[in-house]
Amino acid sequence: MQNSKLQIIRKTSFTATPWKNGGGITHEAWRFPPSGDPFQWRVSVAHIDASGPFSEFAEYNRKMVLLRGAGVELRFADGAHKALRAVGEMAEFDGALAAHCELLNGSCVDLNLMVLKTDSVVARVERFIESLAVRASRTETTLVFPIDRKITLQLTAAKPVTLEPWDLAVMSHCAGRISRLESTQSSVSTSVFVATLRQEGQNL
Repeated sequence: MQNSKLQIIRKTSFTATPWKNGGGITHEAWRFPPSGDPFQWRVSVAHIDASGPFSEFAEYNRKMVLLRGAGVELRFADGAHKALRAVGEMAEFDGALAAHCELLNGSCVDLNLMVLKTDSVVARVERFIESLAVRASRTETTLVFPIDRKITLQLTAAKPVTLEPWDLAVMSHCAGRISRLESTQSSVSTSVFVATLRQEGQNL
């Protein structure tokens, strides 16, 4: 990764793809590398219309964030349970562990990030009132995904870019700041998913 780079993927351009187990549809936003299998990293938005098992992705660690709906309960083969009841809540789990998804009260939509276990990822849901600094070093890729409100992303010495909820920004070797567009007088926070990815042992 020699030069700074910002890629914006609008939610209207996501590609509908059947689940690996055929149980539903996910809308793929971004993958690295951009074509071929296996991928190293993938971001998608899944529509869950019925309770049932998740697909197995044994080589990946998974991050899941509730985007819409009353929530889900994840039940894992090792006996663990994890409930997501509020938009913005996140679960992290091993893709090799069999998981059953139980809808709590109707269909839901969730964000999914899958990362090869050989690579590293730090993912979080940030809630901010006015603005938040984001960056990707020379060996990192940072994802910015607004969950509930429109935001702007401005890289250093660049024009601001507007992101609608569920648009995806992919940052490489750059830094900037995200800001909300609504009046800063409001005390209601804005939620955004931020993940920093690193391909271990290589310069991207």
